[in-house]
Amino acid sequence: MWLFKDKVASLEESGIMSGLTDWHSHVLPGVDDGIQTLEDSLDVLRHFEAKGVDTLWLTPHTMEDYPNQPEDLKRRFEELKKAWDGNVKLRLASEYMLDSLFEERLASRDLLPIGENEDHLLVETSYFSAPMGFEEMLDSIKSAGYFPLLAHPERYKYMEEADYKRLRDKGVKMQLNYVSLVGGYGETAQKKSIWLLKNGFVDVIGSDVHRLKSNQSLIAQKPLKKEHLEMLLEVANNKNKI
Repeated sequence: MWLFKDKVASLEESGIMSGLTDWHSHVLPGVDDGIQTLEDSLDVLRHFEAKGVDTLWLTPHTMEDYPNQPEDLKRRFEELKKAWDGNVKLRLASEYMLDSLFEERLASRDLLPIGENEDHLLVETSYFSAPMGFEEMLDSIKSAGYFPLLAHPERYKYMEEADYKRLRDKGVKMQLNYVSLVGGYGETAQKKSIWLLKNGFVDVIGSDVHRLKSNQSLIAQKPLKKEHLEMLLEVANNKNKI
């Protein structure tokens, strides 16, 4: 896949998306702050197909602002699957905000888990501060029989190296947004993404795509250093992480 030696390249040139399982996206139309129309969703899927993506997990938000119900998301998912005739395989889960309503959702077990065995929950927090009882919530997830999969850990401004290490020791798995490596969320998130990769804390990667044009622009953006890409490829090629 990597045809360069010591040169820098873009994510698009690197071939990282070829055969990729993308574990985080907002492509299910009209259910959150992501893609809004069916046709736009199909455009994203055609774009990913052209880049070689194998499987795309659709992970719409479930949170106070978007109190999505699993049955409603499943119906919308079936509509998208019926309209899609390409080769990218579609899977459905949800991204759960660890907010005041999460414990109630967890207790009801009315959830859309992620992973081949559907035994992980993709979760997120505010970018600026941890929720009250954060670690207790993570313990509750494990007690309910799920593995916590923390979405885009590099984007949490309040987290430092010690926080990541503590979460890792608690068995929390982590999903990196691959555009963070080219500065898609700023320099701090970029540096954190490199640190997380170097320390082996990243289990899976995803686009977290909300808009097609944004993804197209970021994957074409340079530079992407070879050493960073190699770490990213190692994660992307490990099919047995979750």
